[in-house]
Amino acid sequence: MPAQNLWSAAVERGASDVHVVTGYPPVLRIDGVLTPLGKEKLSAAQVTATIRKFLSDAQVKRFESDGDLDCSYMLPDGTRMRINCHMTSGAPAFAARVIPKEIPTLESVQMPEIVMDLCRQRDGLVLFTGPTGSGKSTSLAAIIQQLLSEIPLNIITLEDPVEFQFRPEKGIVRQRELGTDFPSFPEGLKHVLRQDPDVVMVGEMRDLESIALALTLAETGHLVLATLHTPNSIQSIDRIVDVFPPHQQLQVRMQLSLSLKAVVAQRLLPRKGGGRVASREILVRTPAVANIIREHRLAELGSVLQTGTQEGMVTFEKDLKRLMKEGVVEG
Repeated sequence: MPAQNLWSAAVERGASDVHVVTGYPPVLRIDGVLTPLGKEKLSAAQVTATIRKFLSDAQVKRFESDGDLDCSYMLPDGTRMRINCHMTSGAPAFAARVIPKEIPTLESVQMPEIVMDLCRQRDGLVLFTGPTGSGKSTSLAAIIQQLLSEIPLNIITLEDPVEFQFRPEKGIVRQRELGTDFPSFPEGLKHVLRQDPDVVMVGEMRDLESIALALTLAETGHLVLATLHTPNSIQSIDRIVDVFPPHQQLQVRMQLSLSLKAVVAQRLLPRKGGGRVASREILVRTPAVANIIREHRLAELGSVLQTGTQEGMVTFEKDLKRLMKEGVVEG
């Protein structure tokens, strides 16, 4: 299937992802379900030809050299694709995430007001967590666009690759892409302080150095919005602490207890009538939460989540009950 037909089919059918693998027909993920496009199995030559349609000559050389490449591609209608090209069993393949043209609103992603209130503060760390494809980037995009419509801020994003194109009504935004505008997340974070940021969005905290730098930024009067591939708030905190060697973990727990504002964990559920909707677990840092993190009593966070409704906290179980009661998802 020609590349343009493939992208058109994905957009027209409302797919979130496109998978093209040698030896299989093209596959779309629609409402979380894999849906083949026809029955024709693609050859390696067909997949290679498709890849060459959206990669530059320099990117083709990098892919041939490394066997892996992340990039973005914009369709004529303005829809962007976040693409990973890779080799599998010696043959080419790629997976593409469809990034909608329109930046989502807080209403469209049903973002709780408590999260937006925390993101209006001038410092601290707000983490968005969940598995791949759980809507973390979409939620962050809605928040950043809202901030750019309300407050004159200098917002810097470090992304891999750039997804939504923000339209500032107030302030300015610099969207920086890994591999094009900065060599690595640690390097990008090292230099961001010299760019006078108010808000820094980190596409992913991947390693010890980037986590350490993000925590330092959050401590020094900047708001840091970041993502982690962890399933819930408790494991997110555990992951951040465990990435450090034992002799540094006490210091990291102290930093987290002071700078963390909230952890927003997400899952996407099938929406009644089609589409998907986010279910969220929200942990807000209160004095009790700060003490638990500092003293490494994370097992107690579950009960705090259960009883922290007045502070804006919610568990996945409670949020699912709300969605069912509102008739958004099936019971």
